Amino acid sequence: MRLVSAAETAPTTHPWVVHADGLRVRAGRHLAVDGLDLRLGTGVHGLLGPNGAGKTTLMRALATVLQPAGGRLALLGEPVDGRADLRPVRRALGYLPQQFGFYPRFTVREFVEYMAWLKEMPKPAVPGAVQRAIERVGLAAKADARMKTLSGGMLRRAGIAQAIVNDPAVLLLDEPTVGLDPEQRLDFRELLRDLGVDSCVLVSTHLVEDVVAACTDVVLINEGTLVFQGTPDDLIAQGGDGDAGDSPAERGYSALLRRHRTGAAR
Repeated sequence: MRLVSAAETAPTTHPWVVHADGLRVRAGRHLAVDGLDLRLGTGVHGLLGPNGAGKTTLMRALATVLQPAGGRLALLGEPVDGRADLRPVRRALGYLPQQFGFYPRFTVREFVEYMAWLKEMPKPAVPGAVQRAIERVGLAAKADARMKTLSGGMLRRAGIAQAIVNDPAVLLLDEPTVGLDPEQRLDFRELLRDLGVDSCVLVSTHLVEDVVAACTDVVLINEGTLVFQGTPDDLIAQGGDGDAGDSPAERGYSALLRRHRTGAAR
């Protein structure tokens, strides 16, 4: 019997979990992501930008829903631009789109189980993983309720549960806090911090304060290009008293967008 070295049993690591160079992605005929360079590692990354900035198109490309029109994109060290078989990469992804489909008569448990099956999870692991995901989003009391009976906030939490059921290495959440009340948003921030310990989490949102409270890294895009990437403190430092916003983070956000649009440097 051959002895197995520690290097052989160690988990695979990658310099960057998400690595994009000159990424270009179309939304219909429109080039929504245009020459984007991006590096994301383990942690919670907040994706900010005004309406039409290309956030959703970028998320769909990272989820392998949209194929890049140009540039290079790699997830977990594997190139996905032009790759024929994306199943190995998709097994390691979790994705919550802005609007997700579901069968109304499914219970919450059946819905999350169905998504686990689509992700090709091992059958013996599914029941425990489903229960854990439902509990993590605070829906244990509604596990056997039909999806059609849930409120908007509960539906959003069910969507988060299906996204995390496979313990993804890359988790993509597009506007996950829509419909959540303030208390649920606080719980969600705590969940994000927990998930970001071992995974690369990218959260697209318009709520700058959620990003500052829960994220280790901030990514700001506009017109499909990268405007800024840094820590929440770096974002805050970009703003001043004369910039628009009700908080230091919002003033930093508006200052960066203003300078990008006018071509002005700090």
